[in-house]
Amino acid sequence: MARVCQVTGKKPIGGHKVSHSNIKTKRRFLPNLQTKKFFLAEENKWITLKLSADAIRTINKNGLLSVVKELRAQGQHI
Repeated sequence: MARVCQVTGKKPIGGHKVSHSNIKTKRRFLPNLQTKKFFLAEENKWITLKLSADAIRTINKNGLLSVVKELRAQGQHI
């Protein structure tokens, strides 16, 4: 599953495209994912994460180190 945010876990969901005549056809709603590089000063290295726009705001609010610690506690390799 390539289209998954590493921090929030957001992934594609299904739904309907609804036409003007109210005909419903299946479609996918994709998350707003960005590939972003961050410099982790405590370890003196760059890390690349695939994040949703919501997760980028979370990193800005809580700090990169705390988010990376949570991901490592969940078992993700970073």
